[in-house]
Amino acid sequence: MKDSEKNARFEAGMATRRSVLGDAHVDRASAAMTPFDEPFQTFITEGAWGSVWSRPHLTKRERSIVTLALLAALGHDEEVAMHTRATVNTGATPEDVREALLHVAVYAGVPAANQAFKIVKKTYAEMAGEAKK
Repeated sequence: MKDSEKNARFEAGMATRRSVLGDAHVDRASAAMTPFDEPFQTFITEGAWGSVWSRPHLTKRERSIVTLALLAALGHDEEVAMHTRATVNTGATPEDVREALLHVAVYAGVPAANQAFKIVKKTYAEMAGEAKK
């Protein structure tokens, strides 16, 4: 892959990452980056955000729902909370998230869904509290 293609993928990925997770989150991640994890940050910006999330076939809402279901099924609690927060930017509704977690219960197990429901409820409550400030 040419450097210009990598740069274009990085730029597309960064734009998508910012639109989904928000500038504040991406700015914090960038500020915390060190030479040790810089290659990883570049990898996820190009790969996850530039190669997958930037594809046109699924909407950001649909990708958000799929992502939450996968993260819940795999037990990635911090990522479930982060992507729950991102739903304000992707358009995935609480009803969408609930339906995704019901699928998790059937296909990945009730304990995984139970944990995810707890995290999502807590995250929504935190978001509501922040909105009142």
